[in-house]
Formats: sequence, structure tokens, C-alpha cells
Amino acid sequence: MNARRRTVLTAGAAALVTGCGSSGDGDSDGSTAPASASETGKTPGTPGSSAGELTRTSDVPVGGGTIFKDRKIVVTQPEAGEFKAFSAVCTHAGCIVASVSDGTINCACHGSKFSITDAAVEAGPATRPLPPEQISVEGESIRLG
Repeated sequence: MNARRRTVLTAGAAALVTGCGSSGDGDSDGSTAPASASETGKTPGTPGSSAGELTRTSDVPVGGGTIFKDRKIVVTQPEAGEFKAFSAVCTHAGCIVASVSDGTINCACHGSKFSITDAAVEAGPATRPLPPEQISVEGESIRLG
């Protein structure tokens, strides 16, 4: 193969790899909308390290939840004082879930909905629940593990 053709092929391959890369925001659904503080977990006082505090109990609404896209975790509070955590990665196509409302964790990619209580599938196309994550609640602090 001549040098000129090799250069064109190499440039084309580089463009393809760049075009297929991640946007770097941790959101696998390709959305370019900025995430809110409740979706990212980047609220004041949240250190963000795996050994540190994930969030405060007051940041997770009763009957709802908070999505931490950067950590790929959703924390819910089905009833006052009862906190649960699940993977925020939809079991259907790997998108990060987008919202928590009306008692469900919702994936915007294809419409799957999961219970805030046990992450069971409420509406497909997902067929498997969101995997649980380990958290501990100490006073007002919610930590991973």
C-alpha cells in the first residue's frame, strides 16, 4: 500500500474512533443536556469520594430519589427514613436512568420504569431489576458501603 493511501486510511480510522467515543459526561444515552445537581450528586457538602459521604438524607425526597450520574447510583426513600440504593444503569440497554417520579426510577432511552422500593421492573422493555448497591446511613449522612 502506498504512503498516501495509508495516510488517508489512518485519518479515516481516527475520525471513526473519535466519532464513536463517549461524550465524557458519563451519560450513555447521548444526551447533551446538562445534569442537575440532584442527578450528579454534586451538591454542596458532598465530597464525592467512594470512602466519603454520597449525600445527605435531606437531599433524597420521601417517595422519590436522587440520581448520581457520575457514580451511576440512584438512592431512593420509599418511606420516611427508609433508604435504598440501586445501580443507575438500566438493565435494558445500559443507559443511565434519567428521573425518579411517581414511585418509579425512569429510563428515558426506551421507557423502562423500576420500583423505588426494590428496583423491580414496573414497565419494560427492561426485564431485569436494577441491581442493588450497598449504602449505610449514619445520622444525616448516606455513604456507599
